[in-house]
This record gives sequence, C-alpha cells and structure tokens, in this order.
Amino acid sequence: MAAHGLMAIGDRLAVEGGDRHPHAVQRLREAFPQLHVLPATEAPAGVPRLRLIEDRHLAEGAFDIEVESGERAGITLRGGPFSGVIYGMQEWIDKAGWRDGGLAIADFPLRGAPGLAYRAWWTWDHSTNWELSQIGHQEIGVFNPYGKPPAGFLADYKRAVDFASRNRIAAIIIYGFLRDSHGGIAAAQELCRYANERGVRILPGIAVGAYGGVYWEGEHRYNLSTWLRGHPDIGSTLEKGVGFQIADLDFPLAFPRSDYTVAACPSRPETMEWMTEAVAWLAETFEIGGINIESGDYGVCGCERCRARRGEREDGSRRSGDLESWSYADMADNFPRLMEAARGKRDDLWLFCELQWDNLLDPGAHGALAGMPQGGIYQHTLNRSYWNRLNAELTRADVARLPTRTNILRCQFASQWNGDRRTERYAFNGRSFAEMCRKAADVGMQGLTVWGEASPYLATTELSYLAFGRFGYDPDLSWETFLAEDAAPLFGGLAEAEQFIAIAEEIDCHAELPDARLKSFAGVALDGARHGDDAVARRWLSLADRIGRRRYMGG
Repeated sequence: MAAHGLMAIGDRLAVEGGDRHPHAVQRLREAFPQLHVLPATEAPAGVPRLRLIEDRHLAEGAFDIEVESGERAGITLRGGPFSGVIYGMQEWIDKAGWRDGGLAIADFPLRGAPGLAYRAWWTWDHSTNWELSQIGHQEIGVFNPYGKPPAGFLADYKRAVDFASRNRIAAIIIYGFLRDSHGGIAAAQELCRYANERGVRILPGIAVGAYGGVYWEGEHRYNLSTWLRGHPDIGSTLEKGVGFQIADLDFPLAFPRSDYTVAACPSRPETMEWMTEAVAWLAETFEIGGINIESGDYGVCGCERCRARRGEREDGSRRSGDLESWSYADMADNFPRLMEAARGKRDDLWLFCELQWDNLLDPGAHGALAGMPQGGIYQHTLNRSYWNRLNAELTRADVARLPTRTNILRCQFASQWNGDRRTERYAFNGRSFAEMCRKAADVGMQGLTVWGEASPYLATTELSYLAFGRFGYDPDLSWETFLAEDAAPLFGGLAEAEQFIAIAEEIDCHAELPDARLKSFAGVALDGARHGDDAVARRWLSLADRIGRRRYMGG
C-alpha cells in the first residue's frame, strides 16, 4: 500500500467490458502509455482487473467506482447510460498516477452524479471554429453560407466532442447539421458515431417550417427551399420583414433575403406532414442523441389560416415591436407532432423545445403552452439584462408554476449575441456560467445550454468552458475550489490564475482603456508566459495577444 490513499496495481491491468466501452480503454492507454492493458480473456491469473459496467439504475452521466484489494485486487467501474463509464474513467485517471514503475490508484470509492442533467453547447456550423488552421472562419450570423473546406465540419466538431467528453458537457446542439457543402449525410453520420463513442449527444437544430428544414442546405427532399420550389403555394406570409433585434446587442443585425430565410406556413397540413416525415427520417438515419426544436424566431406567418388556428390563445400585438418574433400557439400545436415523430423511431432522445427568450417570468407567455407533452425538455433563453433580473427574482415557486415540467435555461449572452461592438464571444464568462448553474439548481431547473462555438485556444474561453463543465455537473461547487483545483494548474498557481482572471475581467468590462494600463497588463501576461511550461505559456500568450490587439487599435 502506497501513501496518501493510493494502492499499487503494477504495470499490467486486465479489462472486462472494454469491447463495449472502447473509448474508456483508449483514454486509459493515453493517460498511462507504460501500462500493459490486456483483455480480461487474455490476462494471466493474478493480474488486477478493471470491470467496466453500464448500469441503467444510475442516472445518465453518473458513476460509482469500487476498489477491492488483496488477492482479488481489482476495480469495478459502474456508469450510468451513455456517458457514465466515460466520466468515471476520467475521474479514475485523474486520481491515479504512475509510481515506482507501476500504476497507483485511489484506494477509496469514487462517485459522481450530475447536479444538472442537461448540459449542452449551442452552435451554428459556420461559426464553430475549433480547428484554427483552416480558412473560412466566421463569428456571427444565422443565415450564413459555409466557407470552410468540406472537411472543416468534422475537423471542428470532433475537437469540440473531445473537449466535451473530457469535461462532462453532455450534448452539442448543431444548427447546420446537414449541408451538402460539408459532407452531407456521410459526414453527419460519422460525427454521430464519433460522439456516441465518447459519451456526447449530438442534437441537430431544426425549426417548424423554417431554418432550412431538417436538411439545412442542399438539394435534398427535406431541405426547405428545395421543397418549397415544388410547393410555392405553401410559403409563409410573414407578418413583417424577416429578422429581429436583440436589445442587449449594441449594433443592428442584418437579415438579407435568400433561400436561407424562406419559411412555410405552419397551418398547412402539407407543411406538418413534410416536417414530421423529415424528423422521423432524421431520427432513423442518424445516431443522434436528440433534437433541438424551434418554432422559428425570424418571423411569424400571418395568413388567415394561422390567425384562425391561434384564435384567442395568444396576443398577436406582442409581435408589433421587437418584444417577440414567434408564436406560442405554433409551438403548442406543432412541437408535440415532431416529438412524437422522433420518439416513434428512438425512445432515448433528448428533445429540447425552445420557448424563446426573456419571458420566463411573464405569465402571458405561457398560457398557450398548457398541456405540452411530458418528456420534452423545455428551454428558456435569457439575454444579459433579463438574466440579471432572473438571478435576483426567480424562485422555485415560479418554476413550479410553469406549465412545462422539465425546464432548462439557455444563455444567449456570453456569446456574439450580447455586448458592445466586441460582443461577449471571447470574454471570460466562467463566473456567469457558474452563477447560472447554481441558480438553475436552486430553483429546480434541470439544465443549462451555453454557446460553444469558440475554440478553447483562447484561455478565457477554455476557462469559461471548464467552469460550465464543472458547475453544471456539480452546482454546489465553490468558486474557491474551482480556482484551486481547476484554474490554478493552468496558469502556474492560484495567485497567477486569480491575476489572469482579474486582468481578463477588467479588459472585458471596458471597451476603452489607457495605453499605460494595457501595457502593464501585457507585461504581466508575458512574464506569466516565461515562467510556465508550454501549456501555461500558451494561455498567458493568448491574453497577451488580446491586449496587443487592443493597443494596436488604440485602446
């Protein structure tokens, strides 16, 4: 027995269940390349055993690791469905080490279970930039063409999946999941296979008769513009022009008309027949982990059929300004049909239903949603100023009064959609993510979605994602513990991590700063880079680069 609660295993380990959990075994080999990992059927007697077991009595993403010493030395790792074995393996690796020519493991039980069940990144394919060595990066927009090389889709998203898998981020929502220009069906199938093996759910994003249909762009029967060319009479009659504006974004958004902006009337039976058929095809053709469903938020059909169907269930005058650009009655009438179509093919899907933004405390926004199906995961989106209000006012009683049972938050800020001319896309958002996870857990919400498009090459982004992963899984975690256990090793020590965050937050808070102040920050960042290993240096240099750009542009 080694000191500090570690037990010596030696340099050989037999694994049972590795054929069902190949990525867990791969992670073990990557972490300890010196270790001889053998299939249990080929291991001699006396070699310690690691048993990998999926246990459906545990929550998804939960794990339970028991250690047995003596002649029967071995480890039993039980994991909840889909991701529990992956998370448990990473926890076990993190607590182990190589000592005196062999593996030394924690000799005490290790357990974990997610505090928030539903933890997801929201992304658009065109502005998800994780593979930084390719052309075609974009940073904002919803109706954008794809400008990267065709292989860029998988290059970006496989990197995102790897990070999510290691940091307990359970799902990635993708708008633009299917596009001819980045590989179409084959690339999407490959991404699902890759993500499933690593315990990450892929959720294609769709909208009812909008956002390109199920097949976002391409000559395909389930692409909206392709379908409408054959059914021109089914097009939507929008109440006003395409688009919307976000009050918490300091510049106007542009919505140029194109094939991307067309919409179909949601009251026409043909539209919903086509949508339900397409959703069934999506669930059957791809090993997806769920679907993110919207009603479309860039315009509402105002034809006579739609007005009659909605009747008195909603106040259409709410759409006269910029308050709303969607219909609650459309959600209530159409979401259940799409959910049923998906569940008819797969019964294990996460079905996120977007209830649009800045309305969680507004009783008038929820009346039409009474009777929405159980099993849906209902997503309430927040811009920065509304989050500030919600953080102060939202109670568990407010959540209990909602007509939907399983509710989660979605962070529209901490991204390119809120902020000044710089936006908050590359800011340090970790503190906000931690606060949102705590608030969600405190009031009985069951998850949080944040934007996950930017590469963690920038240390502010990396640290923000780590906070989301850690506090989403454990909302009771203290900020001090996060700094000491997660942030400090990344920057060369606790004091250095605190200094990095302080500088980043001051830069984020001020669009203009005196050059002398920026110069002093640059000195700190460069000094931090000189006193760390390559990984520490990269993080400090990413901050130095942000500062250098500010100085070059005059503050």
